[in-house]
Amino acid sequence: MDSDSPQNLPYNVFAKACPSRGTLEHVTGRWGALTLGALYEGPRRFNELRRRVDGVSEKMLSQTLHALERDGLVHREAQPTNPPRVDYELTPLGREVAGRLLTLIRIVEGSMDDVLAARDAYDADRV
Repeated sequence: MDSDSPQNLPYNVFAKACPSRGTLEHVTGRWGALTLGALYEGPRRFNELRRRVDGVSEKMLSQTLHALERDGLVHREAQPTNPPRVDYELTPLGREVAGRLLTLIRIVEGSMDDVLAARDAYDADRV
């Protein structure tokens, strides 16, 4: 049996009560995935992230960063300056997760012609 089979792992994201499910939601939600992808490019301040992740509200980005920080994927560093400066960067685990997410993102982006054609065909069959 494969060592990565669900039976051999201490956590199982398919189980309703498993804490890994919450982390998966934080990582794969729209804002979590985009925030991790943006931080893969390097450390950023809050407003830099907000500009990079087009469409995210200040409140949603703040909630996303808190969740990712709590999960150990993002490191927040406050500089004792006036005004205060806060930088966000990926932890080693966050960098690994973001790298894998970016692979998925690139596959999706690279397949959009096929996706759009499939949508058109699907919609045409429904008319």
